[in-house]
Amino acid sequence: MLLLLIMKEDSVNKMKKLVTVVGARPQFIKAAITSKELRKNFNEIIVHTGQHYDKNMSDIFFEEMEIPSPDYNLGVGSGTHAVQTAHMMIEIEKVLLLEQPDGVLLYGDTNSTVAAALVAAKLNIPVFHVEAGTRTHVFDMPEEQNRIVTDHLSSICFAPTKKSFENLILEGLEEKAIFSGDVMYDALLFYTEKALKSDREYYINKIKKLFPDTKPIPNDYYFATCHRPENTDDINKLMEIFSALNALNNPVLFAVHPRIRKQVASLYNQYPNIVFIEPLSYFETLYFTKKAMGVITDSGGLHKEAYLQGIPCTTVLRNGWQETLEGNWNVFVRPIKEQIIRGVLNRKIDKTCNRHQFGNGKACQTITKALVNYYEKRDETCNS
Repeated sequence: MLLLLIMKEDSVNKMKKLVTVVGARPQFIKAAITSKELRKNFNEIIVHTGQHYDKNMSDIFFEEMEIPSPDYNLGVGSGTHAVQTAHMMIEIEKVLLLEQPDGVLLYGDTNSTVAAALVAAKLNIPVFHVEAGTRTHVFDMPEEQNRIVTDHLSSICFAPTKKSFENLILEGLEEKAIFSGDVMYDALLFYTEKALKSDREYYINKIKKLFPDTKPIPNDYYFATCHRPENTDDINKLMEIFSALNALNNPVLFAVHPRIRKQVASLYNQYPNIVFIEPLSYFETLYFTKKAMGVITDSGGLHKEAYLQGIPCTTVLRNGWQETLEGNWNVFVRPIKEQIIRGVLNRKIDKTCNRHQFGNGKACQTITKALVNYYEKRDETCNS
């Protein structure tokens, strides 16, 4: 037994060490599914920046999807982009100097992502970016800025779609670009099956309404979220969105982001068609998306999830995943009441279109294999 333990410890020590940095809901999901494959070949250290600090937007994701507990929780919280990113950089640098990893694995386009990329690059630690090459060409969006910087600092850019791969080529990043498929598609396939094992009553009982006097949740409903500053910082835009939801033909189940909790509390009784609820866990989101008549959101992740689940989506953004427009399953609109209503109610959908743009559901395997090959080639070069 002692010999076996020594051999196991020696094997772990020989594994390359990767630090995975996460901080927001979509990243928890991506890390959850990728870690299952990654840990077969790597020693993974998880760093949670604390960018999302609401329990239903953070801790519960780790519990529900059985992600290993973070090795570090930086507790950064909210702030301006500069304050938040700077705080993250300071704390991430401490972790990287202590851990001395062989690489840093990053997901998506948050401040957590760009902060870790900047720190790792300046310490000459390889950066691996999952969901690289995604472009909206809306350059005043923080997410667009973050993803461009991260891609250009990365040693490997894992493109989730062929279009993303083409974008990387156009920016001169072809040599380090790999079409991996989308890890969110892997997660969707894996976790939806688990989520649907529980019935409607189970999920209804888990919902926490923000206001007890709101109406019961009907069988036929729309599911909505809204969190982006471009839609929430201006109260008039937010009220325009609420007015559109209130005018729809069926009630709307609206998961309230902590950013707009105060605004909702002062306005909710003006919108009787909207059932305002606490943020949902990933399983709850999967369930209520899958069972919805349609989704209305400004989330880049959710409008893609709705598309992959075959649920019509109206996205209140200037741009996003262009692949989701195929078959008219998604439409991008501005925060204008008439546009939102028209997007939800007045469009024909091609139910025959496929969803192969996001890979074959085996992105995690592709990514892990590519990382193994990267280090094998690098070790060969160092030893030659």
